[in-house]
Amino acid sequence: MKLSISENSKELGRAAAADVAARLREAIALRGEARIVLSTGASQFDMFEALVEEDVDWSKVDMFHLDEYIALPITHKASFRKYLQERFVDRVSLRSVNYVDTEGDINNAIAAISEKLTEKPVDIGLIGIGENGHIAFNDPPADFGTEACYIVVDLDDNCKRQQVREGWFPTPDDVPKQAVSMTVHRIMMCRSVISVVPHEVKAKAVAATLSTPVCPEVPATMLKMHPDWSLYLDKNSASLIK
Repeated sequence: MKLSISENSKELGRAAAADVAARLREAIALRGEARIVLSTGASQFDMFEALVEEDVDWSKVDMFHLDEYIALPITHKASFRKYLQERFVDRVSLRSVNYVDTEGDINNAIAAISEKLTEKPVDIGLIGIGENGHIAFNDPPADFGTEACYIVVDLDDNCKRQQVREGWFPTPDDVPKQAVSMTVHRIMMCRSVISVVPHEVKAKAVAATLSTPVCPEVPATMLKMHPDWSLYLDKNSASLIK
């Protein structure tokens, strides 16, 4: 594991974005293309602001979407497709954009994106850590056994409360009960995993991830088993590390 602790979220975002860009350039130089999986959420704002300014030949990059609420329209402010479209996709010229489309037939949507995802290895997974220790929408206890690419998951109450605190929904009852999520198994198949985890609200989850043995009750602990995992923190999110 590579651990980086920055003064604040903006510095963290710039450092992580520089790392992502360097890895994309390396993949393009080696193979003529690169593939990346992107997470969303308030914790990723500063990283995306920095990433779109990096010198990358985006026309050789395929982007894959990590997770999405079921039956939430793309026009809703909490839609992760809307998030990525506005903060990233509209600002660079990607070779392909592969969203998890959860407004229609879920099984067909999962099959379609899974087929594209498994065509070639993914170079980088940008995987955040939730306040409840989840990665993607794999809330605790996460399914460590499935080898599917994406699954339908039930969202736990802690996850719903985080979405409300971040301003995406007015109350926990307004948060969709289910989502489609990339699995832990598929996340671990990325050549590199980079986790951008700023802010004090993530401090407990970060400390639990680093101090707890690998277990489904703290899903992010699985990232410690990845051979190339980089964890980017700021002083606030790192404040409880012993």
